[in-house]
Amino acid sequence: MLDLKFIRENPELVKAGLKKKFDNIDVDRILELDERRREIIRQVEALKAERNQASGEIAKAKKAGKPADEAIASMRRVGEDISRLDEELREKEEQIRELVIWIPNLPHESVPVGADESAAVVVREWGEIPKPDFEVLPHWEIGEKLGILDLPAAAKISGSGFYLLKGAGARLQRALINYMLDVHTADGYEEISPPFIVNEGAMFGTGQIPKMAEDMYRTENDNLYLVPTGEVPVTNICREEIISYKDLPMNMVCYTPCFRREAGAAGKDTRGMIRVHQFDKVELVKIVRPEKSYEELETLTQQAEKILQGLKIPYRVCTLASGDLSFAAAKCYDIELWACGVAKYLEISSISNFEDFQARRMDCRFRDEDTKVKFPHTLNGSGVALARLIPAILENFQNPDGSVTVPEVLRPYMGGAEKIG
Repeated sequence: MLDLKFIRENPELVKAGLKKKFDNIDVDRILELDERRREIIRQVEALKAERNQASGEIAKAKKAGKPADEAIASMRRVGEDISRLDEELREKEEQIRELVIWIPNLPHESVPVGADESAAVVVREWGEIPKPDFEVLPHWEIGEKLGILDLPAAAKISGSGFYLLKGAGARLQRALINYMLDVHTADGYEEISPPFIVNEGAMFGTGQIPKMAEDMYRTENDNLYLVPTGEVPVTNICREEIISYKDLPMNMVCYTPCFRREAGAAGKDTRGMIRVHQFDKVELVKIVRPEKSYEELETLTQQAEKILQGLKIPYRVCTLASGDLSFAAAKCYDIELWACGVAKYLEISSISNFEDFQARRMDCRFRDEDTKVKFPHTLNGSGVALARLIPAILENFQNPDGSVTVPEVLRPYMGGAEKIG
């Protein structure tokens, strides 16, 4: 969340940032309400000073045995004016809050300006794109032939936008989760096993609501949400806390299933596992000192890349354009892996720096060496998501006989199996 003082002192900067994100929040209306709010505060302070003076005069009059009826009546009127202004102040503050919570984070100066993915900038590529000399089946076909992916069963149980893995497919998913957690914890990330259902405060803290409320799965009786990403429960560990500078940076990793209503809404990539309502993901979260956050963004991206390099899956890293950034992100790298069966890059991880945007929403702070309390910066990224990783493995490691080679790093997790099928 943007600081109201920052908005007041930098209105043109805020408007320019909103324009880059193609957002039309009325900044002038916020400033107008804020000016009235500050005027009310000045009026109340003046009235309280007047009331204090009247109280002193009344006390003197009573002590001297003189009548104080006029002063008492005047003080009563002042008290009524203060009550009226206090009520207006509460109204103005609520109106300001209702507008400010909808303001997205502003893009970092290094972010390319553009409306969508077409304006993204490729930063680097890794690996050779496979060029098989046989027809590679898409993952939904090879998965069905191998008996490891059952989409009709998932549709029967839950509807469209879900998948069911079985046998070696289920074991492959479990192997990938364990492999990723082992890689990240070996590199110093603390493993977290969080709840998979979170409250409204947690969803607000990381910026999923109110902006994206319609995309979330909510349990109405309890007003709780199924996690859309592990970012939500893990980042919110520090909500309403003051951390010591000695504890920074905090590097955490978790596994969660993820639930999102919006999957498939755009009418593309709806076959198989590529765009679904539920998927498993290993998530990386960092809470860091502000001056280190863009350095940490690079190391976090490299940490996610390490998974794909270990699996030997070709990929590219792109800087997202301003209009394609999430509500809370100031800068984001997308990692896109290559999948032979669909012959295109698939986004597998978004690595984002939120600067102090989430920390302000969560009231997460840290006490520095000089004892001053400041907002840290938060970052997160998939390390990585499985609903597109499994299709890439089934397609990129497919063999002419219809089997799939198990990536070498996964074989210890698959009981030594070298192939599926």
